[in-house]
Amino acid sequence: MRKLIFVVFVLCCIVTNAQTGTIKGQITDKQSESPLPGATIELLSEAEPIGVVTDYDGYFRLEDIPVGRQTIRVSFIGFETITMPNIIVTSGKDAVVNVSLIESFAQLDEVIITNKNAKAKAINKLASVSARQFGVEEVTRFSGGRSDVGRLAANFAGVSSPDDSRNDIVIRGNSPTGLLWRLEGVPIPSPNHFSTAGTTGGPVSALNPNLLKNSDFITSAFPSEYGNAIGGVFDLGLRKGNMDDYEFTAQASAFTGLEAMAEGPLGKNRGSFLVAGRYSLISLVGGGGGTSAVPNYSDLSFNVDFGNGKLGNFSLFGILGNSDIEFLGDDIEEDDIFAAEDENAFVESGFGVVGLKHQISISENSFLRTIISGSLSTNTYEEDRFIEKNTPEQRIIRYKESDNNETRFTFSTMFNSKLSKKSTLRTGVLIGNYGVELEDRDRDKQEDNDGDGDPDLVVFRDIDENLSIIEPYIQGQFRLTEKLTLNAGIHGQYSTLNEQFVIEPRAGLNYKMGNHQLSIGYGLHHQPVPLPLLFLNENVNGELLQTNKDLDFVRSNHYVLGYDVKISDGWRGKIEVYYQDIDNAGVEPFPSSYSTLTEGADFSFDNDRVSLVNEGTGFNQGVELTLEKFFSKGYYGLVTASFFESKYEGSDGIERNTPFNNGQVINFLAGKEVKVGKEKKNALLFDTRLTFSGGRYFTPVNLESSQQAGFEVLQEDIAFSEQYDDYFRWDVKFGYKINSKSKKQSHQFYVDLQNVTNKTNVFERRYNRVTNQIDQVDQTGFFPDFGYKFQF
Repeated sequence: MRKLIFVVFVLCCIVTNAQTGTIKGQITDKQSESPLPGATIELLSEAEPIGVVTDYDGYFRLEDIPVGRQTIRVSFIGFETITMPNIIVTSGKDAVVNVSLIESFAQLDEVIITNKNAKAKAINKLASVSARQFGVEEVTRFSGGRSDVGRLAANFAGVSSPDDSRNDIVIRGNSPTGLLWRLEGVPIPSPNHFSTAGTTGGPVSALNPNLLKNSDFITSAFPSEYGNAIGGVFDLGLRKGNMDDYEFTAQASAFTGLEAMAEGPLGKNRGSFLVAGRYSLISLVGGGGGTSAVPNYSDLSFNVDFGNGKLGNFSLFGILGNSDIEFLGDDIEEDDIFAAEDENAFVESGFGVVGLKHQISISENSFLRTIISGSLSTNTYEEDRFIEKNTPEQRIIRYKESDNNETRFTFSTMFNSKLSKKSTLRTGVLIGNYGVELEDRDRDKQEDNDGDGDPDLVVFRDIDENLSIIEPYIQGQFRLTEKLTLNAGIHGQYSTLNEQFVIEPRAGLNYKMGNHQLSIGYGLHHQPVPLPLLFLNENVNGELLQTNKDLDFVRSNHYVLGYDVKISDGWRGKIEVYYQDIDNAGVEPFPSSYSTLTEGADFSFDNDRVSLVNEGTGFNQGVELTLEKFFSKGYYGLVTASFFESKYEGSDGIERNTPFNNGQVINFLAGKEVKVGKEKKNALLFDTRLTFSGGRYFTPVNLESSQQAGFEVLQEDIAFSEQYDDYFRWDVKFGYKINSKSKKQSHQFYVDLQNVTNKTNVFERRYNRVTNQIDQVDQTGFFPDFGYKFQF
């Protein structure tokens, strides 16, 4: 393999320097999302400016653009001008830039307002606070990111993810189960390989960043179109394929695997297709991620746009993924994160979402968008345990088995209308039907009531249920003055399971003062407890009953105050202060430290928390700082710091740390591009990332009781009273980008050295049945990732 990579590298290096590429895209009105014909696009990087105007559908095309990073200025009479820097032009792929302009508050004969660094703002125009957008370049550029959008989010202020083995996203001290994943406007299950029922993370993402367009990440007080979440929103969109030319990408990476992607025009109405498939290569470099077992995973993603016709625009999108791994006890090391030496475990999981989206213009300033989608999330787990292993009495028993499936059918429709330059209205409804099949059997912590010498295999979940959640909403944006903007709306949520209906007011206010902006936001949010808890069985007089089924929604009030400043050209500073008050959490009906707010810290859910009541409370509070240098003059930088507190109360009324109360998280990222070659068209890339975080709180093990019982017994009377050591990690990434002179081709290589100091970060301390002691299990040490991308 190393020889093959070396040969490819040598062949690519003899290619001479690149010449030109293409910048193209569409210009739209941000409020109405209608195209702007006649808008002017200027290339600012050349001595003699190059300019074009958009056609009837708002499309433009700038050709023969020198490769490298370029800047364009987009203007339209009566609208605020936007300058878009750092557009990466290569010889292997057209650069697609879609820009939305905001109509000027006052009627102007000449546009004089210039808005730079649009990435500091959310794509969703109704998001007032705690929101930012990100692009594919950031996902693939940052060191240590493994081309994973979840790990990208861990660099943003307010996010904590000190876990090398999973990409769970902890937002402002909330459980990762509080996160809402959305794709193309509809909620989806956890888009990760090896995910488990009810969770939102996994070891490897099934989202291919090469298909994503710029998307939004929102951490609190989100707009009224988002519901059924109390932690945050990851609102993802898929880009369209190239409408003019056929383009192809071949890629290889240790984590994302082998990849092939194709895109091109479709039909006569400016349609396009985009499809990509990936297959894992992790076996070539070892298991990684804290286990010696070898994971296998693959995924297929596509977005087919049928263009604009008389009936509007139709597009078909989807992601399909599957994964499996075997943990064989004879091959497992003592410090393995996921397995034990006296077990054989077999894991399979699947993820899929397919949707049909339709958008039609109702008038010049209004449109209707409707999406129908279906999704599937499956995972099976089988565990066989060796009894008296390596002795003449050795035998094997089935110890655990789980077969969980969740299907979703979603209907979403949204009407958006630009009432005037000062006001926009958005209203709609989302209907989600959830089909849940959960089967879980486990011997852990059970008695031997049948007298066969082994703990009984007890059924904890054996259900086949359906429920629907209906979410109507209405929201408006009102530009009260040129400096003052109000976003306000109402979200409703109804569950057919227990016929609960709630109304959630949302509001955000932005006040601009030159280079300064002050923001304030409030939002009421509700979410049911995770489904594996909601449908947990309890044995009541010999009958299995779902005694958590009637639990109400968990309720959360968000309060946010933010200040944003443009320090200088390309530099931005931001500070946000927040408080989140949570109640209606599920707790036990007797004095106990347990709360559903602590779930999500592990790969599964407790199976003995039954007859819960909605009497738990909690709060999250903190301050977040961001200092960002957008890419210019060959470098970028990002520093984020979060200082927070996350607490909860169980039914015993004692205030405790949540397991997500790290206290502080600090990230430093920087990168540099050095132009090389005779014409300075190729580039050497250098990126680095340092992360420091306080350790997670955990519940200590009662060693004596565990030794007597033969399984782990926790000291729940002092739950989450101890804290792991601080987390630290330093990643360094090197890359080389080559552009072809005579052909539409480009090459890129990188080596990503993760955890270069080989820092021993704690994963957990747990009772080990084999050693009969409390053992510390560490996270991944030094790990090199590598990659190669060929675009043509």
